[in-house]
Amino acid sequence: MQDRNDQKRNGPDFSRRDFLKGSAAAATATAVATQGPEEAAAANLKTNVFAATAQNVTLNVNGKNYTVNVEPRVTLLHVLRNSLNLTGCKEVDERSADGADTVMIDGKAVLAGSRLAIECEGKKIRTVESLRQGDKVDEVVSGFVKHDAMQCGFCTPGFVVATRVFLDKNPKASLGDIQKGLGGNICRCGTYQGITSCALEISKGGK
Repeated sequence: MQDRNDQKRNGPDFSRRDFLKGSAAAATATAVATQGPEEAAAANLKTNVFAATAQNVTLNVNGKNYTVNVEPRVTLLHVLRNSLNLTGCKEVDERSADGADTVMIDGKAVLAGSRLAIECEGKKIRTVESLRQGDKVDEVVSGFVKHDAMQCGFCTPGFVVATRVFLDKNPKASLGDIQKGLGGNICRCGTYQGITSCALEISKGGK
């Protein structure tokens, strides 16, 4: 009688902890046994994690070469504004949805905020600052002034660059062509009339 009471008090020899250990071992053995070759290889693969360290990148901006030390995640817009002090292109929207950060890369209009700086090595980059050489100002810049195509000014540099690129490719553009071609840029102040008037005048040879 005493032995039976001791067994009830102390529990059976095969405890619940032993049962859980055995179940876990059985589950592990089953998983290993049913693994395919790919799963087994993946389980044994050691993953190497590399830190995103800064590196030197040489960028050709407005005809000059600049070597900057940047992390791979840094955008061209960040480098232009914070490293090269070329603040014409603006960061109005972090998703570059308004076109205020438009620059030229190899003759094409590109949103600097959506392009990594390391991607631009070996390319020719031009910012709005390149449209003035000494006392000589590009006709798009002077046209914006003439037609009062600006208000707060945040979108203006992007519009100027986009207009220059568009007219280089479409020198005889119609009003409809201009409106469509500059559709990727947004002016929250609503100066579209002045912008399109400037571009249309240039496309008509100043008439």
